[in-house]
Amino acid sequence: MIDKFSNKSTIDKPSFDQGLFWVSLILIAIGLIMVYSSSISFAESSKLTKHQNYFFLVRQSIYISLGFIVGFIIFQIPIRWWQKMSPYLFMAGMVSLILVLIPGIGHVVNGSRRWISLFVLNMQPSEFMKLFTAMYASDYVLRKSKEIGSFLKGFLPMASVIMLLGALLLLEPDFGAFAVILVIAMCTLILGGIDKKILMGLTIVAPIGMTALIYSSDYRYQRLIGFFNPWADPYGKGYQLSHALIAFGRGEFFGVGLGGSVEKLLYLPEAHTDFILAVLAEEFGFFGVLIVIGLFSWLVIRAFGIAKEAIINENYYSALLSQGIGIWFGTQGIINMGVNMGLLPTKGLTLPLLSYGGSGILANMIALAILLRIDWENRRGLRGI
Repeated sequence: MIDKFSNKSTIDKPSFDQGLFWVSLILIAIGLIMVYSSSISFAESSKLTKHQNYFFLVRQSIYISLGFIVGFIIFQIPIRWWQKMSPYLFMAGMVSLILVLIPGIGHVVNGSRRWISLFVLNMQPSEFMKLFTAMYASDYVLRKSKEIGSFLKGFLPMASVIMLLGALLLLEPDFGAFAVILVIAMCTLILGGIDKKILMGLTIVAPIGMTALIYSSDYRYQRLIGFFNPWADPYGKGYQLSHALIAFGRGEFFGVGLGGSVEKLLYLPEAHTDFILAVLAEEFGFFGVLIVIGLFSWLVIRAFGIAKEAIINENYYSALLSQGIGIWFGTQGIINMGVNMGLLPTKGLTLPLLSYGGSGILANMIALAILLRIDWENRRGLRGI
């Protein structure tokens, strides 16, 4: 009787995670609305956009539409294929990071060389490297499962590759992407069973290394100074943070209403990218920010839930990749939100699924398509298909 009921409940389950799909769709929709709201003034005032207030809305809509098409194709690909291709995708990503640094190929925006011009759009390889790192680290842990506890044979090779990757990112410079990729790789190694002594060593070495990187660059150091007291230099080092905090303050509990933000009127730089949450906080208040945090939290928790189901089916690569995607979204989300709220130093990181950017939204939607595929394979495994 119990077996009959279990089989029936398994068969009646939907073939894919509808909750994950709708939460992702809601976040994308919120992002599209806020990209338009936060970019109107900048788009109207810029010659680059031909003074079209809907410029960023149209481009983001195109990127999202492309993301759905690519995501649908990605969903059809078995996870075992991604495991097989992980090293090659990672190497291709490394090559693209080298190409970015070559004058004439790499495209410079605001002093940073992070994009490759593809004529129709600019591709930012570091966004895709976050996904490739999650794939490669997951595959590496399984290939080195017997040696993962060893410093020389397990940890050092992976650490060396990530340091090389970090060097390329810092040359762009893109410290934020390096921080996210570092967390993805190290957390995957920890989940894979890294030795506790190595883990303890990392907790000591990592903060020292990050501190050295900050003090070795004047612009990173100045950002840190501006973070500690933005009001000491509100028109200089503390300009972005002070205006982000003003936006949060004006929003209070329920906000000033959609379109009512003052800070987006050319006061807050990067309002439609790095600081989109500040505009959302001003227009929808604490309540709106709480909803976004809740949706992101659900998405990350669900990624780990899918990983747990993959472990039950003994699909260990799928489990590690799910966790890697969850770590990516969680880490980048926490950093971006922390920067917007003044809890972390200003860093050029977008908010996944919400901020404007073609490469970012494409990489995010591809990752979600893979996550949905993992869940789909989990459900087929539970049905015995």
